[in-house]
Amino acid sequence: RAQHDAIVEQVAAGLGQVTYGDPADKGNYMGPLISERQRDKVDGMVQRAVAAGATVVTGGQKVDPGYFYTPTLLTNVDPDSEIAQEEVFGPVLVIIPHDGDDDAVRIANNSIYGLSGAVFGSDERALAVARRIRTGTVGVNGGAWFGPDVPFGGFKQSGVGREMGPAGLEEFLEPKSLAIPVAAS
Repeated sequence: RAQHDAIVEQVAAGLGQVTYGDPADKGNYMGPLISERQRDKVDGMVQRAVAAGATVVTGGQKVDPGYFYTPTLLTNVDPDSEIAQEEVFGPVLVIIPHDGDDDAVRIANNSIYGLSGAVFGSDERALAVARRIRTGTVGVNGGAWFGPDVPFGGFKQSGVGREMGPAGLEEFLEPKSLAIPVAAS
């Protein structure tokens, strides 16, 4: 909570640098949403969050032509609200302050989803927090966890099973158990 304002300022500045437009143009970082319906859904979620007390720090606007939505940052969000609990599938980020590691873990785990997360801090502290977050993958201090040898999948309602890695390979195997009598001695 003590670093909230500084983090909001840094994230807003970063989002302000995100270029969007034609995805075939290598100068653009972000393309449009998949459809007008999805863009309207994202905008509706943002507008409902604002009506419930959230603050738009940056973004929160439809851009025409196309199905673009400006990279959006929200603060003053209730951790139990729709925008914090549902998968937005749009360029919307919510910053929720916490009062220490236990509170941060409680907020992070307060979801029916658990696909991925990220933790930043001193290595020891970040690892301790990451181990307590109920997600299938957790990036620690910007660590990249994607690769063909790394299992990928979520917890809770973010999927069952794993893709890639040994766990993903097991999907293509047919294990067999043999029961062999043991000779009496």
